[in-house]
Amino acid sequence: MSLDQNFKNLILDYLFQAWAFFAAEEIADCLSGAEVIPIRQEQLKDRLGDRFRELDVPLLVRWPDGRREALLFVLEEESDPQRFSIHRLAHYCLDLTELYETDRVVPVVIFLRGQAPRRELVLGTERHAYLHFDFIACELAAIAYERFRDSDNIVARLNLPNMHYAPERKLDAYAHAVSGLVDLEEDPEKRLKYIDFIDIYAALDDNERASYERDYPQEAEIMTGFAERFIEQGRQQGKQEARQEMKGFTEHFIEQGKREGKQEGQATILLRQLQLKFGVMPETVRRKIEHADPQTLLVWSERVLTATGIEQVIGD
Repeated sequence: MSLDQNFKNLILDYLFQAWAFFAAEEIADCLSGAEVIPIRQEQLKDRLGDRFRELDVPLLVRWPDGRREALLFVLEEESDPQRFSIHRLAHYCLDLTELYETDRVVPVVIFLRGQAPRRELVLGTERHAYLHFDFIACELAAIAYERFRDSDNIVARLNLPNMHYAPERKLDAYAHAVSGLVDLEEDPEKRLKYIDFIDIYAALDDNERASYERDYPQEAEIMTGFAERFIEQGRQQGKQEARQEMKGFTEHFIEQGKREGKQEGQATILLRQLQLKFGVMPETVRRKIEHADPQTLLVWSERVLTATGIEQVIGD
């Protein structure tokens, strides 16, 4: 799974926590009662040869009671800051505001490593700025992990390994990410899902993992429990798939047996009819009847009544 997809899952699984962490300045107001709608990532192209303008997670927030206008959140994760284009982001936001007929849009870019290469876009002259565009930049590697070490925001806790820490504090960041997942997420499936998220971004080597198991035995035990559950889940899933596959084979062979039994019965009856009416059967005729399908055998059996020769029965 790509790093972009990891963050898409994180944001969609924990919408409000993600907004509160990545765009805290825009979540000062309560979003209770709001309806959140994921919208298409790529916009329609003017010409088929045009390139899609696509970002990670565009979301439309609406208030059914009408107390506020709709609000668009546009979130993009950038693993490499050099790939970021403020022009692309601005163009995409303009497309969305036109499509959804709103000027309320919050562009957010999550920089996994490094800093934003450009913070704002101003189009104009020395006399006047005709377009001014900027965005919320969440530079994870510039955030001191101590700020969120004990946070009750699960998105912040899961991202501790992506934040700034001294080399000797890496295991502490990892351990608090794991304990945050356990304390803040009750769903076993999501625990399994996001222990992978923590592991991917922490990227412990063998020595670090050994030190972690020694210095953080409680968290290491949690990890072991997750791993055992994952392995057992894989075994059970494998058994279930094997049972389903065996069931499929069994049903297939039973049905095949029924078809073959029906065909054999019809062939035997037809051969008996022909023998009674025309005498000894040539071997070529016998083989042709034995290999015919049930529908053909039915047609041939009906011909026996009026046929004056075998050729009139089994002829094309």
